[in-house]
Amino acid sequence: MVASLGATASVAVYAQGAEAQEAQNTQNTLRRAQQAAQKLNYSGTFIYQQANQIRTSRIFHAVDGHGELEKLEILDGKPREYLRRNDEVSCYLPESKTIQLEKNVTQEVFPAILNMHAQSLPDSYVIKKAEISRVAGIACQVFNFEPKDALRYGYRLCLDNASGLLLRAQTVNAKREVIEQIAFTQIEIGEVDRARLKPSFPNTAQWQVEHLTVQANVNSGWSVRFLPAGFKKTREMRRLIPISSPVNGSVQAKPHQVIQMIFSDGLSSISVFVEPDTGSRTEGSLQQGAMTIMGKRQAEYWLTVVGEVPFAAIKQVINSIEFKSK
Repeated sequence: MVASLGATASVAVYAQGAEAQEAQNTQNTLRRAQQAAQKLNYSGTFIYQQANQIRTSRIFHAVDGHGELEKLEILDGKPREYLRRNDEVSCYLPESKTIQLEKNVTQEVFPAILNMHAQSLPDSYVIKKAEISRVAGIACQVFNFEPKDALRYGYRLCLDNASGLLLRAQTVNAKREVIEQIAFTQIEIGEVDRARLKPSFPNTAQWQVEHLTVQANVNSGWSVRFLPAGFKKTREMRRLIPISSPVNGSVQAKPHQVIQMIFSDGLSSISVFVEPDTGSRTEGSLQQGAMTIMGKRQAEYWLTVVGEVPFAAIKQVINSIEFKSK
């Protein structure tokens, strides 16, 4: 009996050790994917599928002695492109001949979709190593992220075996149906021609320049009382949006202020926007693919909650937004 109990205990300890090692291996893999998106040089074309819509983009990403440099071209619909140097972004809108400049911008563009809380993902998902697949001709390891509750979707991520770079991300619902997907169709990892990181519009001297002010790390007094488990606030900022006159297009002296709070579980994210109510909006919700949007009036403010989470999570958040004076 003693020998039997001893053997059982040994098996249990071995199993716990194996589980701990597997968890550590998963953490290392996710950390490697984060670093690959930020520190590798790469260029490629990727598609974003949401419901019945497909959008194509082209990205160039390079790292030098000053940090990251990135160019994102939107290839469908109205032409526009984004140039980013670390947390500063310039958006080129050729149809209106406008350049929008913004600072304190977080890196959220594919393939850099994992954030600083990725190490907490096992608290919200059961992570399972699955099959080897291929994306854009490159072998990649699939990882399934099965949600531990009904307030977030599941994910299937495919990471390049060689570099760790994320090549495909699929969002799946409770029926394990893919409701949203973003994936490279062509990708090259290695040196990027610096000429490809310059704006595509050389003659912009006469373009209008708009400075979009973002005040980071603010404490507005707004909060969410009942967040879905695992979600943490990653940023809070105040956006000062210039208001143009409908008659002559001139910008009013006092900009429109919007408070934005961003919450994440390391993979899913929820944004809360708070702004003065103008009385012109109708309360309601919209769902497309994995994205859910809900708006409601609260006293003299208008609240908007946006997130790639199920309707129940958005409803829980918007109904628990409160203000506490400092």
